[in-house]
Amino acid sequence: MSAQALQLSEDQAEAYDALADMLARSGIDLMSSALTPLKEDRSQVMAIVGKAGSGKTLLLAEMVQAVQAAGVDLISGDYEGRRRKDRRTLAVLAPTNKAASVLRNRGVPATTIHRILYTPVYDPEYEQIAEWLAGQGTKPDIEGMSEAALQRAKDFYDAHKSIPGALAAAGLKGSDFISGWKRREEPLDVGFIDESSMLDEKQYEDLREIFPTLVMFGDPAQLAPVGQSGEMVFDKLTDGRKLELSRVHRQSKDNPILDLAHALADPSIGFEAFERLVEEAGSKDERVVYAGRVEADLMSRSPVLVWRNATRIRLIQAWRAAHGATVDDLLEGEPLICDGIELPLKHRKKRIDLEARGLIKGAQVVYLGPGKKPGFSRLHVMGAEDPQVSAASIIKIEAPDEEEPFIPFAARMGASFLHGAAVTIHKAQGSQWDTVQVFAPDLYAAARSGRDEAGQPLWKRLAYVAITRAENRLLWITRNRLARPTGPLTTEDLRAKPVPLALEAEDQNLI
Repeated sequence: MSAQALQLSEDQAEAYDALADMLARSGIDLMSSALTPLKEDRSQVMAIVGKAGSGKTLLLAEMVQAVQAAGVDLISGDYEGRRRKDRRTLAVLAPTNKAASVLRNRGVPATTIHRILYTPVYDPEYEQIAEWLAGQGTKPDIEGMSEAALQRAKDFYDAHKSIPGALAAAGLKGSDFISGWKRREEPLDVGFIDESSMLDEKQYEDLREIFPTLVMFGDPAQLAPVGQSGEMVFDKLTDGRKLELSRVHRQSKDNPILDLAHALADPSIGFEAFERLVEEAGSKDERVVYAGRVEADLMSRSPVLVWRNATRIRLIQAWRAAHGATVDDLLEGEPLICDGIELPLKHRKKRIDLEARGLIKGAQVVYLGPGKKPGFSRLHVMGAEDPQVSAASIIKIEAPDEEEPFIPFAARMGASFLHGAAVTIHKAQGSQWDTVQVFAPDLYAAARSGRDEAGQPLWKRLAYVAITRAENRLLWITRNRLARPTGPLTTEDLRAKPVPLALEAEDQNLI
């Protein structure tokens, strides 16, 4: 067992050693922190699975540090330089922006699957600056750019190791540096995929084409992607290629939220008994709240998690009414969920541009106001590395008992959005928030339905996913009531953190 693994629990150490053996066959020797000739030139896949609190993220972070120490280049959403034949590459990926941001907040430089499937096309002149800053080239002589501007870029990069931030410090916009996006043509070496329970077969096959060595980290107790009959892509792995972690780690010690999540595994516990456990936990620990109403103030940044679409729509309508929103307008600060890109095939490049900026299906967005062009919106993409964007938008406000949503304004084509003050538990998968509100009447309805998924009551799988979205505080909402907001919507918390390199989608003619 390696010295690095000695810091881990027994099951993590075993998984670490299995991964180290796998990487050694890929020419990455963690024991000596060095790169070696490939021992096997073939595809390798392994999965590390475990429930919440089992230490998957800790193990992933340890592996990333060890792989980087061995001299592997980390590919992120920040900047991707020209690949060197004598080097190996690693990318840490998640299915959504929010899931990637959860990893980045824990010190793991992650990006989204979409960002790795597509690579940026850099302006050749300004790419010289990036290569110089990254230590892959000499100091360039750029017409129209002063020595002072280059020095500002270098000072910023030395302090923050961010190419986009350094270029912004030199006075460059994102549209100056990145002229477009294209499908990745050359494979990378190693991919670590977090939240892999969310992967569908198409994404899995795309990743297999890019990474000859692929490691998936996932939770087998979560909900499988729609259309996969309750099966996750790692369920098919056999012959020691799927390793399971157990919950024995200090980060889960005395955590009432994780205690509740793991209590759902007891087959003798029904819905009523589980609610009593929640109530008891709330009486002992302020991190769990057994609440009789939804807190409206939380919904602009942390949606209420529900099972039924009808519940989601009613809560959204009640929340908008409480804030005085009209049916034909959108207030600054209203949350949205990207529902996909509505573009014809001939606009494939523009679709890639939007997806690369983080506007992928399920992305959580805050409306900042109208854009400069009719039908455009200024948006803040939650969890994205470069979150502020202006893009053509089709915003749909659904109403109870109405088949067609109301569209307050829209471009002819572009990114489509639904309201995000409440979302289904399926859509919340992969995301985490500091405080989460779970709408228990919906889970009771799921329990009464008697439905199962992958051999477990559906309500338990729903409850498990919903509860584990909470990082620090869980509100278990027992009644269909909404508290009045204590103040108006605001975007000051988003504007207070300016983005160093804001790509203007309008400047790139994103429809």
